[in-house]
Amino acid sequence: MATAWHEAGHAVMAISLGRLVQKVTIMPGKSQFGVGRLGVCEIGKGRSKASKDQLEDEILILLAGMVAESRFTGEYCQSGASQDLRHVRRLLAQRASSENQLERLQRRLLDKTEHLLGEAGHALAVELIARELLQKTTVSGRAVRHFFEQAIRQSEK
Repeated sequence: MATAWHEAGHAVMAISLGRLVQKVTIMPGKSQFGVGRLGVCEIGKGRSKASKDQLEDEILILLAGMVAESRFTGEYCQSGASQDLRHVRRLLAQRASSENQLERLQRRLLDKTEHLLGEAGHALAVELIARELLQKTTVSGRAVRHFFEQAIRQSEK
């Protein structure tokens, strides 16, 4: 059940950063590296808006799964997000000149992810998408965008 929130978190962050989500699923499968996965958020190559920092966007999307899941479970599940966290560390190594700097960058981006997903519209979008995943196991990118836009409109009232 927490997997639905995890994958919804990835999807909401991706959409909010202008990435194109193709589909989200909580059907178990294998990653491109043959590693088992409980779900996946497929993100397309294109963008609907320009990015100031593509590397930071990628890291925020990766962290958003763990952050969204923690809002549901009450704690970070680092074992469930281990693949995401390994990828985050590899990406951060491109920017950090020391382990200390890497840790500070990761903390800053984790805080930013918490802040963004804590906004009313984003939090509602995660919930709507997660509930849809629990009912249907797979949600199209079009439906993800619909739920995101609906949540943003509701939060602005």
